[in-house]
Amino acid sequence: MIWDLKSYGDRVAVEEKDVSYTYSDLFNMCENIVSHMTKRSLVFVLAKNTIGSLLGYLAFLNYGIVPLMLDEKTDCEIINNLIHEYKPKYLWIPENLTAYFSNYKQIFSANMYCLMASGDHDYFSLHPDLALLVNTSGSIGSPKLVRQSYRNIRANAESIIDYLKIDQNEKAISSLPMNYVYGLSIINTHIMAGASIVLTELNCYTGSFWKLFNDKKATSFSGVPFMYEMLYKLKLTKKDLPSLRTMTQAGGKLSPEFQKIFASYAHENGKEFIIMYGASEATSRMGYLPDKDVINKPGSIGIAIPGGRFELIDENGNVINDSNITGELVYYGQNVMMGYAKNGYDLEKPDELHGKLKTGDMAYRDNDGYYYISGRKSRFIKILGKRFSLDETELLLKKRLNDSQIACTGKDDHLCVFVAEKDLEKPAADYLTNVISINHALFSIRKINEIPKNAAGKTLYSELEKLL
Repeated sequence: MIWDLKSYGDRVAVEEKDVSYTYSDLFNMCENIVSHMTKRSLVFVLAKNTIGSLLGYLAFLNYGIVPLMLDEKTDCEIINNLIHEYKPKYLWIPENLTAYFSNYKQIFSANMYCLMASGDHDYFSLHPDLALLVNTSGSIGSPKLVRQSYRNIRANAESIIDYLKIDQNEKAISSLPMNYVYGLSIINTHIMAGASIVLTELNCYTGSFWKLFNDKKATSFSGVPFMYEMLYKLKLTKKDLPSLRTMTQAGGKLSPEFQKIFASYAHENGKEFIIMYGASEATSRMGYLPDKDVINKPGSIGIAIPGGRFELIDENGNVINDSNITGELVYYGQNVMMGYAKNGYDLEKPDELHGKLKTGDMAYRDNDGYYYISGRKSRFIKILGKRFSLDETELLLKKRLNDSQIACTGKDDHLCVFVAEKDLEKPAADYLTNVISINHALFSIRKINEIPKNAAGKTLYSELEKLL
């Protein structure tokens, strides 16, 4: 059991539109859902930010049923491929999607969601520690999944509650998708702390979202870098948000310029802005930059979360003890996943990582012990034999051209820059040639309609690589 729902009794746990649900309500509704199910079975959840979706997630985690969290907008072909690979016994899906899954029979419905059961009796065994399946960071539609344990979820939630100081007075708003680990971490922490959540499907770029935020007196907002960049253009820093106490950012690197903008806004208005670093493979969070350090440590991911530890290793696996030396970032903590699943047979595997995660991020540590990501280990190419960071180049171009709709990819001896604005092609080429000193024959600038991103706002580099 992850949450003791009964212990908070009549406290309001969730608000959706004009309806409030207490913790006792959640407990009773979750009991009703699982009464129709077999424990230690696999269920696919097509998630959206509604009470029906949330109830399924809470019920399954608390009663030993293992959910795979998927976006309800996921293409049916992708879902059916996953069904073929993993053979879930149940689906928990919005009522309007039941017709797409004719091999499953509806056995229960509540809150606009349906529980559907398979007639198949050939299911995969589940390891007793396996609690949750999610997509790997940045992936979409891949059969490769992250296996999280009950210990992973509890440890990460307890750590986040600790450093964000989440208590029963906090009220988060669902600005992120429920199938995304960042969005799930907000649910995990707030329900564990006896706090409350405002559920909404409204887009945070709309005035309606922020009206709801004020009407419900929400206390925190969470977003990925793209969201903050867009909200700055929409003048979020000019809005009157009296109940807002905390803004958190994760899901990628926010440019130092925007980091300073939102940190300054927070400090000038009696709020906190906290940068966080994580991955699906670590159940969500691995590091955070305390609010007091956001302005004087621009670009930093901060320090390891309570109960966790960072180290840097060189190409030979040796620990780097000196400051300002780049190496691969390694994280240690109880929130490190059990391992990956590539097919249904992997669901009975035990913990394979034992609390150690090689992140694949290249980083360095300053003299104060704060960490800075310099790029992905796999996001490097060589140009004329010299190692070249695609992430750093992309960041420099975004800063120079004052536009977030830029993405870099490529292969050895050829850099490809994608832009979504036609008038950026020449200035991007001039910058690469004259400032970074790359010969024009070694790069190309491609104009596309938009930079592809997933539901969490992360650039889908794999889609761009198909255009090379």
